[in-house]
Amino acid sequence: MELDLLGDWKRTHYCGELRPSHARQKVFVAGWVDRRRDLGNLIFLDLRDHTGIVQVVLNPEISREAHDKGEQVRGEYVLGVEGEVVSRAKHTVNPQIATGEVEVQAQSILVLNEAKTPPFPLDDGARTSEEARLRYRYVDLRRARMQRNLRLRHQASLAVREHMNEHGFLEIETPFLTRSTPEGARDYLVPSRLRHGHFYALPQSPQLFKQLLMVGGFDRYFQIVRCFRDEDLRADRQPEFTQIDVEMAFPQRDELFDIIERLMEKLFALLDVKVERPFPRLPYDEAMERYGSDKPHIGFGLDWKRIALPEAMSGKLNTAPSAKMLRLAEQGHFSRSQLDKVQDLAKASGADWFSYIKTADKGLQSPLVKAVGEPAVETLAREAGMTSGDILLLIGTKADGASVMKARHLDEASGAIRLELAERLGLIKSGGWNFVWVVDFPMFEHNEKEKRFVAMHHPFTSPREEDLPKLETDPAAAKARAYDLVLNGQEIGGGSIRMHRRDVQAGVFRVLGLTEEKARERFGFLLEALESGAPPHGGIALGWDRIIALMAGESNIREVIAFPKTASAVDLMCDAPAPVDPEQLDELGIKIADP
Repeated sequence: MELDLLGDWKRTHYCGELRPSHARQKVFVAGWVDRRRDLGNLIFLDLRDHTGIVQVVLNPEISREAHDKGEQVRGEYVLGVEGEVVSRAKHTVNPQIATGEVEVQAQSILVLNEAKTPPFPLDDGARTSEEARLRYRYVDLRRARMQRNLRLRHQASLAVREHMNEHGFLEIETPFLTRSTPEGARDYLVPSRLRHGHFYALPQSPQLFKQLLMVGGFDRYFQIVRCFRDEDLRADRQPEFTQIDVEMAFPQRDELFDIIERLMEKLFALLDVKVERPFPRLPYDEAMERYGSDKPHIGFGLDWKRIALPEAMSGKLNTAPSAKMLRLAEQGHFSRSQLDKVQDLAKASGADWFSYIKTADKGLQSPLVKAVGEPAVETLAREAGMTSGDILLLIGTKADGASVMKARHLDEASGAIRLELAERLGLIKSGGWNFVWVVDFPMFEHNEKEKRFVAMHHPFTSPREEDLPKLETDPAAAKARAYDLVLNGQEIGGGSIRMHRRDVQAGVFRVLGLTEEKARERFGFLLEALESGAPPHGGIALGWDRIIALMAGESNIREVIAFPKTASAVDLMCDAPAPVDPEQLDELGIKIADP
């Protein structure tokens, strides 16, 4: 069909704005055909834009030309419609849409573009493969769900900028082309055309630059910034992602926490959710003991407890002297098959052994009675405060399993069991918002594969002042001035107070196994800056995609990103990554090796 030109036509109203108060007004609306119904004499079009849907009536008695065009129109055609707003008859009112009391009687129609049949239905309830949605993302973005999510993201970004400005923070851009500092995830490398054999790296975060801004005297900085990490992906990971980056000079941790908590309060007010402040604070060691996770969901109970096993029990079973227990009140009805599944999960997650004790009217029931005797089992039940109808879960390691790594595996197993039980018992309620600060992380963890210490957060995190001597004497015991913000079991932010003294930073590099020469090669500009009058400073990076996903009720951050990659880091829409012309590689001095 012949298409029309927009010419001087100008939209007077959005589709979703029209109400009975607009009756008898002439309007010009524009959008996509969401649905078409041909009743012969009358044609009804549902016209959609980002604000909603309005019904358009094509009546040949009002405009034969508009009616004739309507006979050729199909779904997703792009139209402009001039007409009069009229009130619907009472029996035709549609209470499902905001414009359901009115319709537009078309006097003229512009067919601005045709459209192929969409690759999938655009209603939110349709089941469509993620591959198809990402392949045709420009169509998928028309869906109400995606429109709602990205507009929420926009409103939240405005709130961030307003809040940070109110607290004296400047938004300053930092470079995307920088040098590779391989700590943590792999870098994305960018070859230099002018210096063959040299590469830029896309930043995993603006960490060093924001510290240098503090050295430069800017005092308070923030940025809504794109970051890049070449790592294996999960539902909450993308190769390129956005974070709210924050840094301040002369910080007190409590002051920074208050600023971030007030920011969360403003963001969740967009959902009419009241956030309770101050957020609770949980030391890392306590989080691991009680919840088996350094990002715990604290919205339900099921707290684990580390216990000393009776000597008779640990000796007979050849177990480590300590274990972890979890009492489930009035849950003694767990069947043997259910307990077997918990046992399988415990062992798959890192525990060496699993057992249980049930209390019932006829006494204690436990596989341990036969192995270690009833007195030892009664001791455990008494220590746990068990009453009739309870069940006590126990996990532990073998006698030779008292290493730091075994203890961590045991904690991880307890965390996995806790979440599985919470799901099974229906304890995780939707609509709850449970923030918590996890603090006092270990400064280092030992990498068994590389046989060296690595930074638990990053190598620019300061140890607690009282732990400075431990850098030389006992690095494993040093605690960091690091903190994570956790919401409903997801880490949504991480930060620390940094090292502003060169001698302390150099000491940390030594613990990490970096020679002075290697440290100077990788971080020489930072070490020089710390000698130039660097103030005490610290900050945080908030995972913006994760926060918006939680606010939108989405389980995958791809649902709040306009153009995300797949789980294998592929852009299905643009077909990237893709080969490049050999001439481009020659210009860069790059040769592709055979696989």
